[in-house]
Amino acid sequence: MKNVVAIISGILFGLGLAMSEMINPTVVIAFLDVAGDWNPALMFVMLGALLVTTIGFALSLRRKSPLCASKFYLPINTAIDKPLIIGASLFGIGWGMAGYCPGPAIAGLAYGQQETIYFVIAMLLGLKGAQFFLDKVK
Repeated sequence: MKNVVAIISGILFGLGLAMSEMINPTVVIAFLDVAGDWNPALMFVMLGALLVTTIGFALSLRRKSPLCASKFYLPINTAIDKPLIIGASLFGIGWGMAGYCPGPAIAGLAYGQQETIYFVIAMLLGLKGAQFFLDKVK
């Protein structure tokens, strides 16, 4: 049951990203270009997602446990530290430069566009590189 829910959720998420054009880097870059030729359309997508998430969390946390798990796994770390700031900055810079973030890039693979494939390969190599670096630091 857990896998079925995960697959359905992933398909719905991917369809939502495709329908909202969040998998189109030119639309994303136009949204991020507030000083130039700004396209505010994605703001409504994000506001809609925020509304659904807020209501969904409020309703789900009234339950004793999630539908497909024995307990809720909620974040407990609230510290704003150097790794968080560096990671968030790199994420934002990469998103602004490429017009992709991980979710939309993976959903965009369904279209088979060469630039999306290159981005996902670079993203995976970056993840492995960061993991390798962090393992060496520890």
